[in-house]
Amino acid sequence: MGVALAKSAQWKAAALGTGTLEITPLNESILKEVIKFVETFAYKHPQEANFVFVEPLEWKTNLEPSAFDAGYIVSETTVQSEEVDPHTQPLLELCGPQIKVRSFGQLSQVLRIAQGTQLEEAQACIEANRDPVVKILGAEYGTGKEESMALSILGSITGDDEESQIKMSLAILLKQLDLHLLNHSLKHIELEIHLNPGTVKEDIELLRSCSGKGDHTALESIEYTSDYEYSNGCRAPPWRQIHGEMCYVLVKPHDAEILCITCSAEGVFLNGGKTEDEGEIDYERKGEIYKDLVEILRDKSSVFSENMSKQESKLSEEQQSNTNETSQKDETSTSQKTAASSDISKLEKTQMDFEKSQMTKRLQPSLNWKTSVDLKEHRGSLKDTQEEKHGKARASVSLGRAQLLRKSIDKIEETISESSSESEEDEEPADHRQEANADLPSEYWQIQKLVKYLKGGNQTATVIALCSMRDFNLSQETCQLAIRDVGGLEVLINLLDTDEVKCKIGSLKILKEISHNPQIRRNIVDLGGLPIMVSILDSPHKSLKCLAAETIANVAKFKRARRVVRQHGGINKLVALLDCGQNSTETSLPSLYETRDVEVARCGALALWSCSKSHSSKEAIRKAGGIPLLARLLKTSHENMLIPVVGTLQECASEENYRAAIKAERIIENLVKNLNSENEQLQEHCAMAIYQCAEDEETRDLVRLHGGLKPLASLLKKTDNKERLAAVTGAIWKCSISKENVTKFREYKAIETLVGLLTDQPEEVLINVVGALGECCQEHENRVLVRKCGGIQPLVNLLVGINQALLVNVTKAVGACAVEPESMIIIDRLDGVRLLWSLLKNPHPDVKASAAWALCPCIQNAKDAGEMVRSFVGGLELVVNLLKSDNKEVLASVCAAITNIAKDQENLAVITDHGVVPLLSKLANTNNDKLRRHLAEAISRCCTWGKNRVAFGEHKAVAPLVRYLKSSDTNVHRATAQALYQLSEDADNCVTMHENGAVKLLLDMVGSPDEVLQEAAAGCISNIRRLALATEKAKYN
Repeated sequence: MGVALAKSAQWKAAALGTGTLEITPLNESILKEVIKFVETFAYKHPQEANFVFVEPLEWKTNLEPSAFDAGYIVSETTVQSEEVDPHTQPLLELCGPQIKVRSFGQLSQVLRIAQGTQLEEAQACIEANRDPVVKILGAEYGTGKEESMALSILGSITGDDEESQIKMSLAILLKQLDLHLLNHSLKHIELEIHLNPGTVKEDIELLRSCSGKGDHTALESIEYTSDYEYSNGCRAPPWRQIHGEMCYVLVKPHDAEILCITCSAEGVFLNGGKTEDEGEIDYERKGEIYKDLVEILRDKSSVFSENMSKQESKLSEEQQSNTNETSQKDETSTSQKTAASSDISKLEKTQMDFEKSQMTKRLQPSLNWKTSVDLKEHRGSLKDTQEEKHGKARASVSLGRAQLLRKSIDKIEETISESSSESEEDEEPADHRQEANADLPSEYWQIQKLVKYLKGGNQTATVIALCSMRDFNLSQETCQLAIRDVGGLEVLINLLDTDEVKCKIGSLKILKEISHNPQIRRNIVDLGGLPIMVSILDSPHKSLKCLAAETIANVAKFKRARRVVRQHGGINKLVALLDCGQNSTETSLPSLYETRDVEVARCGALALWSCSKSHSSKEAIRKAGGIPLLARLLKTSHENMLIPVVGTLQECASEENYRAAIKAERIIENLVKNLNSENEQLQEHCAMAIYQCAEDEETRDLVRLHGGLKPLASLLKKTDNKERLAAVTGAIWKCSISKENVTKFREYKAIETLVGLLTDQPEEVLINVVGALGECCQEHENRVLVRKCGGIQPLVNLLVGINQALLVNVTKAVGACAVEPESMIIIDRLDGVRLLWSLLKNPHPDVKASAAWALCPCIQNAKDAGEMVRSFVGGLELVVNLLKSDNKEVLASVCAAITNIAKDQENLAVITDHGVVPLLSKLANTNNDKLRRHLAEAISRCCTWGKNRVAFGEHKAVAPLVRYLKSSDTNVHRATAQALYQLSEDADNCVTMHENGAVKLLLDMVGSPDEVLQEAAAGCISNIRRLALATEKAKYN
């Protein structure tokens, strides 16, 4: 039920009533299905109906105590059921409007009592309990991000007592209801018509061409209510577009009054029309939803319906005549095409038969002593499976919600869900073969002779040929391609399917060596070798397990290979291999590391490391219980084991679920300990894992508490290994987000070292170094330290780069340094402000926003800032034009910049001429508190010039600002009160504020401990009151 309510039910946007169901046919249909399920639950499943919920379902009800009869203890205002739970709590409690229910039996009774208002009760219950399964069965059954809960339901209930069995049965029933609701919703959604702005616009233009005076026209007129069209083609205000509404039209039929119609993505419907006093539209739906404008007008106007029928009959007659004219031509051309296609099909059939015979001949097994596999059939079935999956994928491409629901119901695993951590090796290389006339070494021809022995020899000859082949240097590409070119890969893969362990071992040893070649990897996957290797992981022979896992580790370097491993159950088998090394952590028995069990675990970790570059594989590793096993192996002192284990954790730590599990398993402590290792690769992967995990504040604290900051600072001085340096600087960057860690880094002299790394380093290192300095420079002592170490100039020099991530971090660091006046002098002298301003033209929104934020302290602390800003040709116009951006962070940062620019009256006059007032006013209807704060500050500053106060009122910016006072953010309150105080200097704005309830909200803020807020609120109220007194005085005079 949780997945259906989360993905299928239609909920209102957060700003328009959190946790409220929309009034739509789909929601009504879902509620009816839920009611039907609950009503019949008590007599269909009597045992489960008596199951006591973990937490009661609680909501506001409209039921009166008098409606309850036998079985309840009723008073004037309260009701309690006679049935109680084992703790003597009644299973139903009603007190005032609040009702608490603890069993399905009582829920059935509530619906029985609520005859006539069942829909309202069901809706109130679901709105108050967004994930009812959690309250019924417990937190472990929460939907979270999982779309399939069946396995988790069965796996989490292990008890054999009667209560556990009932709980399992109830969980299954709720899962079945969930699937039923998803199927039901899918059928409902597939019937819906989803319109788009282009379609609606075409319909309106077509109807407009058929409109006018006279009986021959379909309508008298059809017009939009708004002439302004947004960039997405919609004309509805942004706060209505989030409901799917696109525009509103006024239609005047010949035989009816003017109709005000809403066009939305779900269809069209009548709204409440325009109000008489303000002329605003009443957006509430007043009737059923129609699929398009034509259908609703047919229903509302008989004249329109009659005229449209006449037009359709004329059109059908024209089409019939055109069909008759072209039918003879079509018959002639069809006969010619049939003859031609017959010849082509014969040619294709001959060619396919030839290719088929050649393929059969080439792939036919020739080893007399082995139980061979029909490789051709295997490849054919693999191809069919892939085609079937591609077919499913194509079939599942549908509109919006229907596609999402179908994925939930059918449990279709995503075929391409690879993470951003995948390297360039994921691009499969182009295949190339050795040319016949190429000057090839003798090894090439000798290997080809050995492959022929593999094909035609007996068991002894095969073993000898395998051993002889291993004597060659298989790391050379020539030897690798020699095996491939003569068909040796097919034979080696066939050998894996025999019963002879020696032959399997020999084949895997060769495949392990040659699979380092990207082309060979692709060929192994094409020939179906991976599924056979996955099956070998179940072998009782540990040597075979090790070789198979190592070969999988080499092959699974690109996403198609990883997908094959995952789809054939390889992840679960590889995780099981980790359990073989459970004794490897016992340091008292170091000899155990030499045992085969530990080697099996190491090879399993290697394969998981390769697979963990895929998001789906990461999830599979987590579900298979890989994290506790990796955590246990991390305690070993053997570096060969630690490197793949830490490497796997490093890849997986990019996922939030993994980061939480890493904290829970206390892995951070061991990662910190291994930073002190002498192995550079191990140090690199530990630092990278810390970098991934340190997004979380608790993890940053754990790194500090376990002494991880000092080894990170010491590793900064070892700059020869750039990969390790990039990982270490990344870990320092993320750890520097916490102020306590910054203090420690200052003690360890890390900041001076970071400044020294600002030159002659690769971009991967620079991004992290500058990011760390940006965090450290939030404190005054560190800003002074960076300046004294000569860090300002290299930072400014980096502003001319093109790397997006580096530019974001550099602008933040320069902006942090600009807070200090002495550093600002250096930045200005180095032309840093101009470089920051030029980054406002960067195409990446993150760079624009970061540059605008950095400009704020630059303008605040520059000498003669007004003249400096005016010296940038076209700079003010550029800033004003950025207010047209769709990115909230860009808008907030630009508003902050405008606040500082507008402190200079000449600059304020220039940006006013560039149209800053209407652009700021257009942004007023936002729900983003960060943007609200800086927008209000910008409006407050801009009010001090000319008639800008009046202009803001004319552009309807005042009423939305009043709503900002309802925000929970004090910073928003302060900025808004200041803006309203400035706007209240205009009489019309005072009237608007009073009408929108500003006085009551401002009165509450007069008692705020914030003096600036107090003063601004009091000043605004004073202006409103003076206007009221003046009006009253004028009335009596």
